[in-house]
Amino acid sequence: MTSFPAERGRPRDERSSAAIIKATAELVVESGYAAMSIGAVAARASVGKDTIYRRWSGKPELVYEAVFTTTDTADLPDTGTLQGDLTALVQSLIDEFSAPQAAAALPGLLADFAATPDLRATIRSRFLKPAKERLTEVFDRAQQRGEAGADLPVDLVLDTLAGAVFFHLGIIGERPAPDLARRIAAMIARGIEAR
Repeated sequence: MTSFPAERGRPRDERSSAAIIKATAELVVESGYAAMSIGAVAARASVGKDTIYRRWSGKPELVYEAVFTTTDTADLPDTGTLQGDLTALVQSLIDEFSAPQAAAALPGLLADFAATPDLRATIRSRFLKPAKERLTEVFDRAQQRGEAGADLPVDLVLDTLAGAVFFHLGIIGERPAPDLARRIAAMIARGIEAR
């Protein structure tokens, strides 16, 4: 699960966090990213705005967690093959990027990321780095089975998987073909197979 920085005062209430995440995902679809506010999220989640600001630096970080971390926290696939595991990972990314909240959030988030280097650094350290570290298990298993070499650039492979999905769905706006996950996974698996 995504880790939060240590907090002072009362321990974090997981029910409040879940209500905040749910409210954010709903409101970004209903209002759009630009019009959605922390105040509206707080009202819908029945929490104070200070509760939100204790956990998230602002709207971009909150929306990112609410919309783009399902794959990061899902169970790791273990199909018995690298291509099978990659297909499952890519399908999770496709599902995440195909969701209505992703389409609503992406343009505004990209603009905020471009304008705010500190935000990019926060997203990298708080969300992407732990997610990538967790996903290395998929590649460790592939190396143990002899499907991938020991010098595999895992970060680059994960960026390639996410980048292909992001570009196809988020930038070009293509509807994903039923076999898109399998095709992307097959290309990547062939490219990193042990030789």
